[in-house]
Amino acid sequence: MTATESDGVRVIEAEAIPTRYARGWHCLGLSERFRDGRPHAVRAFGGRLVVFAGEDGGLNVLDAYCRHMGGDLSEGTVKGNEIACPFHDWRWGGDGRCKKIPYSRRVPLRARTAAWPTLDQDGMLFVWNDPEGNPPPPQQAIPRIPGATSDRWTDWVWTETVVHANCREVVDNVVDMAHFFYVHYSFPTYFKNVFEDHRATQIMKGRARPDARRSSRGPQMLGNTSVATYYGPSFMIDELTYHYEGFDINSVLLNCHYPIDRNSFVLQSGIITERSEALPGEAADEMARKLSGFIQLGFEQDIRIWKTKARIDNPLLCEEDGPVYQLRRWYEQFYVDVADVTPEMTARFEFELDTTRPVEAWEQEVERNLAAQAAGERPA
Repeated sequence: MTATESDGVRVIEAEAIPTRYARGWHCLGLSERFRDGRPHAVRAFGGRLVVFAGEDGGLNVLDAYCRHMGGDLSEGTVKGNEIACPFHDWRWGGDGRCKKIPYSRRVPLRARTAAWPTLDQDGMLFVWNDPEGNPPPPQQAIPRIPGATSDRWTDWVWTETVVHANCREVVDNVVDMAHFFYVHYSFPTYFKNVFEDHRATQIMKGRARPDARRSSRGPQMLGNTSVATYYGPSFMIDELTYHYEGFDINSVLLNCHYPIDRNSFVLQSGIITERSEALPGEAADEMARKLSGFIQLGFEQDIRIWKTKARIDNPLLCEEDGPVYQLRRWYEQFYVDVADVTPEMTARFEFELDTTRPVEAWEQEVERNLAAQAAGERPA
């Protein structure tokens, strides 16, 4: 028996990171980015993809390396509805079949490459990943976002950041109420989780923190209400309302990612804001840009933690922590074969966190910080 075991010290456990990538829809970014008539390389799922729009306007995603002699199709040319390899001009269609070899009388019968199922919706391009090769089930479709196609809302303000960590870290935030106070300087007062089928929801209400407020001449924010749902392993839609003195600002925030490899992923956010009497025209566009900057700052705060933290499979939790183990059991369904998905992974689970003690402690901390600021001291 080691000294650590005899002393009862908690040992951090961490199994190897899964070698497979999550089954589900993954957003690659805004669709218009890929509609410039050129092929685009995307590093994802441990490999390299090529994204291109044909002359018919359809977006296609293929494995980037040509099955003929390994040429990189993302260095090729879009010709009609096909991507032409820069090495020997083999023409590949969006269905993965070779359509033409200019110097050959016929195309070999087995001239096929991997074509990824795609979804072009609400201004975004999604690809379906499934290690078993099954098509996307209709019940796991990404829901439409009405504001994304309405003139009453702004255009998407989009950001992308490469994070050198495993993507489970970002999903853990679904249940982690306390980090919103300590990392993001917000003040949650209500927190609930609901997991069911392929969806994981976080419902949170909060108030503004006067000790973290920047000086501003405009209306002061009072708090916010958030209903954020992951639809599958990587795409979250957050119906986010900011409460100000005399009016509300309605927005839709997207928090999504796709894996580059096992130890890195592309973290993305998109936000649109509803136009209103309090926020007409350009004012709504400016607010969307402002909110996007605020969200990006929050991501940077998270990333600083993720870069240095340990991967931990057996977190030591207190009573006021969220249902981390239940979330990870839900998340596991995307990393096993469909036949191995158990009822425990998809059954409805609800948990409302008792915020009495956190709110009491945080109110005291805010008061201490305000007192220190008034005295010209640096808050603890």
